[in-house]
Amino acid sequence: MKISIYLKTQQLKLQDEDGCVLRCYPVSTALKGAGELSGSYCTPRGLHIIRAKIGAGCPENAVFVRRRPTGEIYSEALGAQFPQRDWILTRILWLSGCEAGFNRLGSCDTMHRYIYIHGTPDSEPVGEARSHGCIRMRNADLIELYDLVPAGTPVEIVE
Repeated sequence: MKISIYLKTQQLKLQDEDGCVLRCYPVSTALKGAGELSGSYCTPRGLHIIRAKIGAGCPENAVFVRRRPTGEIYSEALGAQFPQRDWILTRILWLSGCEAGFNRLGSCDTMHRYIYIHGTPDSEPVGEARSHGCIRMRNADLIELYDLVPAGTPVEIVE
């Protein structure tokens, strides 16, 4: 299997070994566009893999901080209480770059930038660029994707 993320159309496609599209989901990538530099708040392009899957068995809308569930479940009331938080919900697919000098190692390392595919509050739009660099998905879509792909799955992020 392979995941392709298209920045221009804000879509994630899951494909089988023959390139047939198995699933297509709307996503939200970086508001600041594409870029690999640490601190840029951009979504890194190129070839990646899913380095780690985090959150198996957690409930939908489980809140994560530093890749750990906090015990909180996101709600509108919690969102209103902490309006500036960048919510990482439900599951995390942590990406690692595969291209040394472009998205791996040094100041452009995707993994050390903590770039994930993760859930977002249902009130947040998807299908348009709004994130701080990660790839945001609807929680139900993320659970489905998480259950379909193993760690090590290739991920290509293209403009």
